[in-house]
Amino acid sequence: MNMQISKTPIGLDGIPAAETVLSHVDGERGELIIAGERVGDLAGKSSFEGVTARLWNAAMGTSLNEANVRSRLGAARERAFARLPELLPATRGMSIVDGFRAAVAGLRGENGLEHEATIVGALPVIAGALLQRAKGEHPIAADPTVGHAADTLSMLRGRKAEPREITALDTYFVTVCDHGMNASTFTTRVVASTQADLFAAVTAGYCALTGPLHGGAPEPVLEMLDAIGSSERIKPWVDSALARGERLMGFGHRVYRVRDPRADVLKRAIERLAGGGADLPFAGEVEAYIRDALRRKNPERPLDTNVEFFTAILLDALKIPRQAFTPIFAVARAAGWTAHAREQQRGGRLIRPSSAYIGSMPR
Repeated sequence: MNMQISKTPIGLDGIPAAETVLSHVDGERGELIIAGERVGDLAGKSSFEGVTARLWNAAMGTSLNEANVRSRLGAARERAFARLPELLPATRGMSIVDGFRAAVAGLRGENGLEHEATIVGALPVIAGALLQRAKGEHPIAADPTVGHAADTLSMLRGRKAEPREITALDTYFVTVCDHGMNASTFTTRVVASTQADLFAAVTAGYCALTGPLHGGAPEPVLEMLDAIGSSERIKPWVDSALARGERLMGFGHRVYRVRDPRADVLKRAIERLAGGGADLPFAGEVEAYIRDALRRKNPERPLDTNVEFFTAILLDALKIPRQAFTPIFAVARAAGWTAHAREQQRGGRLIRPSSAYIGSMPR
């Protein structure tokens, strides 16, 4: 057998697949720029509707503002609620994560209406309906007069949210709305590059998000904190896990070589929310000890805190059930997915990478 040995880098690391004006990740400096603004600055001055307008304008050359997007998303949530009877039957017997995928796949265009708003508006309605059904309750009607974060919380939990809760979720939405050429965004752009419609592209993006190496880490972070349990157990639990070679969830990132900049944004959001019972002191002790332990274990390149660690704490403090964490991530990331899909479609080039064949050759 004549096996070919390839020296080609696998995984497309560092290989540009597209040109974009939407977001930039600098892993060496620990920097995330979204359409010209650092994520920390953007989270302090923009709402989710505002950053969505920024992304859509950059991708499509429109001139939307925060008020325009707020109105469009409110109307889209109301339309999506009216369509639940046709979207939910396909989700029967499924988990919330899988049911969400099935319902998103059932979305379609509406005559004369922007597909971007239809998609981004529908996702929290679907997530809320699935959560309410899991509790044996009826879906909560969308309220087009309030913001996206406020309505999302109401539909998820069946009650009006407090201002500090709305601010916390809105900060989360802004912080994770886009993040360069991550796995789900790349998937979305590949599908969009075939000139498939926006609904197919976003459904594919969500499927990529469900994998544990991409969007599935926040729930295991909470499982880790539950397993540690108390301050006196932090050292023995962490040391034992590292000795077994286990991965500590919420630490390390495929791109960042330093601290994930989104982690600090969410940590500040949790501190503002902490009056409502967010258990930041204990989580802070765990984070500090793990960072120190990872430095000792690998001084050349210690793993630092990533966005998933504080995502888990924030969403848990907002009383969002763990099984909904991935759909809620999608609610935010849909702003980026739709923008990237439109940018890719405008460019008009099919994404078609090559592969390195290492199989046998004919005699």
